[in-house]
Amino acid sequence: MSKCPSEMAFSWHRTAAFPAARENGMVRAPLGSRIRENTVSFLQKMMPKTETFFDFFEKQTALTVEGVRLLKELLEDFTDVDRKVKEIKDVEHLADDVTHKAFSLLYTQFITPFDRADIHRLLTRLDDVLDLADAAAERLGLYDVGPVVPEARELAGVLLAQARKMQDAVRGLRNVKEQKQILEACLEINALENQADTLLRRALAHLFRSGADALTVIKWKEILDLIETATDRAEDVANVIEGVVLENT
Repeated sequence: MSKCPSEMAFSWHRTAAFPAARENGMVRAPLGSRIRENTVSFLQKMMPKTETFFDFFEKQTALTVEGVRLLKELLEDFTDVDRKVKEIKDVEHLADDVTHKAFSLLYTQFITPFDRADIHRLLTRLDDVLDLADAAAERLGLYDVGPVVPEARELAGVLLAQARKMQDAVRGLRNVKEQKQILEACLEINALENQADTLLRRALAHLFRSGADALTVIKWKEILDLIETATDRAEDVANVIEGVVLENT
């Protein structure tokens, strides 16, 4: 059946307005439909990637455990120092990459699994723990410190125990309703930090009474302070996680 003039005019206008569509034998979707499609696409991109955030947290803690373990091994076997320090630095670089990706996700996601400020604090404190362990290792390589102070090994052991408990607590965040295991891990991290405080005081007392030259005392005090400060940041991680659990149960 032939088209009426008005139908023919409309058909010509529709295809003439979209030459690319005319050449391909089709007509573009109406504007309203395209807007709806774009809106759906935008919302899909902005929906929360909950599992991805938890993946980042777990990668951070796994790398922290590895870096601190390497620091403890360095202090227990103080040989081939440059190579061992580099290994710790390599782990720290991997962790920095994870942290940067996590922050990028945080600032592009419309919805997050829990409070955005808490996620920021957790990422930052996790990053701090390994940064401080790496800083201590770096100084062990640079300062020509001589025999290792026994308390430095003990402090590294405490920090490693904290890192493993952080790993347990972070894993628990995937199911924050199961709070008992998470809170127990956080309490152990806090108790270990108190132990680190005692170790630091004892180490400094021994250093000052040892008769070592002032430069040696200064070097070891800085290294011990860095490891102990890492235990403080681990306690901060526990405090953030504890707050998240209590607010979401």
